[in-house]
Amino acid sequence: MAILEIKGLKKSFGGLMAVAGIDLEVKQGHIHSIIGPNGAGKSTLFNLITGYYPCDQGSVFYKGQEITNLSPQKIVKMGIGRSFQVTNIFSKMSVFENIQSTVIYRKGEGLNLFSDSRTRYREETERILSMVGLKDKAQTMAGILSAGDRKRLELGIVLATEPELLLLDEPTCGMSPMETSRTIELIQEITKQKSLTVLFTEHKMDMVFCISSYISVMNFGVIVAAGEADQIRSNEKVQQIYFGEARCSLR
Repeated sequence: MAILEIKGLKKSFGGLMAVAGIDLEVKQGHIHSIIGPNGAGKSTLFNLITGYYPCDQGSVFYKGQEITNLSPQKIVKMGIGRSFQVTNIFSKMSVFENIQSTVIYRKGEGLNLFSDSRTRYREETERILSMVGLKDKAQTMAGILSAGDRKRLELGIVLATEPELLLLDEPTCGMSPMETSRTIELIQEITKQKSLTVLFTEHKMDMVFCISSYISVMNFGVIVAAGEADQIRSNEKVQQIYFGEARCSLR
C-alpha cells in the first residue's frame, strides 16, 4: 500500500523545469531513497511534497488524501516530518529545549513562564533524546554541536512531531564515516521501533544501497530509473549519469 503518491508533478523557475512531470509511489513501511546528481531536482521535489513550494501542475496524495499545495504546518500536522540539507535548529537553545519546544508546539501550547508544560513534557523529551543518542548532551547549546550531532538533533525535532512519513534531505551531509555509520543504524532502528516510512535523498551510494528498500533515480527533473539496489547498481542509465562522479561506488 502506498502511503505517498505523486502524479504528474511539475515545477519550473523561470525557464528552468526543475521537476518535469514526476510520478512516484512510496510504500508504507519502506525506506525509499531518491538519488541523482546535484541539480537533479531532489530537494525541489521534497519542497513540493511538504508545501514549501507551490506545484505548477500535478497532485500529491498522503494516505489517499490530496495534500497538494497545503501549508507546511498543515502537512506536518497530518503526519509528514521533514529534515533539511542545512540543519534547521535553534542554535541559541539547548538540545533539550529544541526537542521540548517542538513537543509543546505539537500539543498546541505556547511557551510561557507561567505554564507547567516545560515540566509536564520532560519525560517525552528525554525519551526522544535517548532515541537519537543525545541524552548526555541535553544541556549543551545546539550551536556548538558537531555536524553529526546537529543532524541527530534535527532528526529528534522531526520525531517530536510524531510523523508517520519521514522525509530526510541528505541526512549524512557533512558527516564523518563513523558518524554516517551511526546515522544509518539510527534510521534503521527508529524506522523499526516506530513503524515509520522513510523517503530520503543521499549522495553516499554505500548508504543508499545498504539501507534502501527501493531506489528512484532522478536526473534533469525526471525519474530515469527505479528498482531495488541490485537493479539500480547494474542499470546502464544510472552508470552513465554517475560516470566520472560516482560510477565506481555503484559497483
